[in-house]
Amino acid sequence: MSKFDEVIDRRDSDSIKWGKYAGREVLPLWVADMDFAAPPAVVAALQQRIEHGVFGYGHSSPTLTQAVIDHLQGEYAWQIEAEWLVWLPGLVTGLNVACHAIDGEVLTATPIYPPFLSAPRLSGRTLNRAELRFADGRWQWDKNALENASTAETRLFLLCHPHNPVGRCWSREELLELAAFAEAKDLIVCSDEIHCGLVLDEDKRHIPFASLSPEAARRTITLMAPSKTFNVPGLGCAFAVISDPTLRRRFLRAMDGIVPHVNVLGLTACEVAYRDCSDWHDELLAYLRGNREQLITAVNAQKRAKMGPVEATYLAWIDVRELNLEKPAAHFEAHGLGLSDGADFGAPGWLRLNFGCPRETLNEALRRFAVACATA
Repeated sequence: MSKFDEVIDRRDSDSIKWGKYAGREVLPLWVADMDFAAPPAVVAALQQRIEHGVFGYGHSSPTLTQAVIDHLQGEYAWQIEAEWLVWLPGLVTGLNVACHAIDGEVLTATPIYPPFLSAPRLSGRTLNRAELRFADGRWQWDKNALENASTAETRLFLLCHPHNPVGRCWSREELLELAAFAEAKDLIVCSDEIHCGLVLDEDKRHIPFASLSPEAARRTITLMAPSKTFNVPGLGCAFAVISDPTLRRRFLRAMDGIVPHVNVLGLTACEVAYRDCSDWHDELLAYLRGNREQLITAVNAQKRAKMGPVEATYLAWIDVRELNLEKPAAHFEAHGLGLSDGADFGAPGWLRLNFGCPRETLNEALRRFAVACATA
């Protein structure tokens, strides 16, 4: 039995994920929050930090900075400098800061994680959207759509890499084409790489956008966090990597007076996760691969539902348009399954399912999924 098979009861707790359906018999597989305990090394480090008893304002330590530098070098062959790091209380904060920092219109591609759609609006920026296309069995960039969505006023490109919700691990060739596009249009690229540790295909590897070339690095704000990979999102710790000094100053100025200090427990968790949890990480990926295969088989066995491959993340992007449901998410909730509504990602008729859960939970979810499809 895997450690990831343990079902931890999160009902009647502080969980946003499970609290959404309090009092209802609904399995919540919506928000990107796994139902697994954090790595034992992280839990032990947090207990030790708590025993200290003082929780004042904190900052990154030299050992934390070195853990991040070593992790990025070891995992992605990406050599960064300590001064490039800007600590944040969350990745969504970084998206919003980037939109505040860069004047002009914003470009992104849909379907996309909802804060990509809200951050420009909340910053008073015009958002231009290109559509990804599904062809040859996978989601791809549409060069013409990108070109048409970009204007002379576009200055910021929001990139999701790996992509949430379609699960692509963008290849070097695809990233180089995006880098050339950004260079030609003189765009700053804000690259959300929070799922970089969740590449499931063993023949693929995450490539940080800024690592492509010095030219790409000069125009890139990379956003990362241990929160998704090591399941510590509630500890509020993320960081930006910005090599260009001028761009980094613009980002820091946009933070002034708005962005609070990082959670001190999050700093502790981040250091230990990156330094001491590689074995746990390997076991997690193996377990998620098993969940992925079971999910793909079950979803595609339905006559009017389908999903493509998931190269990265623990999120499935499911096409239920053939069910002809006016409110797909509500229909599945009525059958005991809480999923994310594709409309929030800019794609009505789709659903996102989080398979970062024990197999027992997934089995029951797939049973309910089949019933919901059959009764539509």
